[in-house]
Amino acid sequence: MSLWWRARLLSIAVLAGVAALSPAAAREAVRIGVLKFGTVNWELDVIKTHALDQKEGIDVQIVEFAGRDATSVALLAGKVDVIVIDWIWVSRQRAEGSKLTFVPFSSAVGALMVPADSPVRTLADLKGKRLGISGGPIDKSWLLIRAMGLSQAGIDLDDAVDKVFGAPPLLNAQALAGRLDGVITSWNFLAELEARQFRTLVSVEDAARAIGVSGTLPLLGYVFDEGWGRDRRDAVAALVRASRSAKQILTESDAEWDRLRPLVKPADDATFAALKAGFRRGVPTSWGQAERDDAARAYAVMAKLGGAELVGRSPTLQPGVFWPDVTY
Repeated sequence: MSLWWRARLLSIAVLAGVAALSPAAAREAVRIGVLKFGTVNWELDVIKTHALDQKEGIDVQIVEFAGRDATSVALLAGKVDVIVIDWIWVSRQRAEGSKLTFVPFSSAVGALMVPADSPVRTLADLKGKRLGISGGPIDKSWLLIRAMGLSQAGIDLDDAVDKVFGAPPLLNAQALAGRLDGVITSWNFLAELEARQFRTLVSVEDAARAIGVSGTLPLLGYVFDEGWGRDRRDAVAALVRASRSAKQILTESDAEWDRLRPLVKPADDATFAALKAGFRRGVPTSWGQAERDDAARAYAVMAKLGGAELVGRSPTLQPGVFWPDVTY
């Protein structure tokens, strides 16, 4: 075979390879920073397993981190494109000059739970009791439940209870051992308590309604730089569609949850059922001006109680916190 024909065949092979790769190469990469063992991974696993990102023309790339602070630092440093975090943090960052913006991810909320046989029936009954609070003094669930106590019972739990701050697994262990009279924690850790017959005294959703929030408020969302989003509006829309498709699968398919069980790692069947139900309850069903107005009301209350430690230089919800392109 002549050198000319060899060169011609090589050229044809290279062109064929480029053509075969072109659909993948055309997909916009979206780097999402997540906690290594966080619940966001459940949805992202569904997106990747069912190629929902590819169907939408993007390539979701999962970047794992050991802690939440690491994900936020990575976003601010441009090491990832998107993280999942609350809009309170987004408002604080905007006030400090970082133009981040938010698309709803989950309405799943925490609660204040007590043992099934507890004599505590109202927030006022907690006076003098030992209350575990996950996160710390500016935990959003704690602040909203404090606000409910002030508005409905005239009691500031910050003064009325013996507060124990700690990590959710430690507080659950303390509660199950009978060393706490109640515990405020996030929805995924509530599942373990619910499976062991703890009952909800007040949900964060109840507390939000008590301060004037009319609907279900997504606290967590996909967060990204608005400049990045403006340059990639199609990619942002594609991520939102892929996310909603994954949520639909998780809402409708018990078989999908069975597939995810090794990733979820529940302690037992009852905890698994509670986690599944909690995730499904947290799927946002509406997002528009009413929810944005609710967020502003809730923010004002939390800012008053949490102060600068929570909101920094942003005593009111900053303009632009919510990405304007998403309404449903």
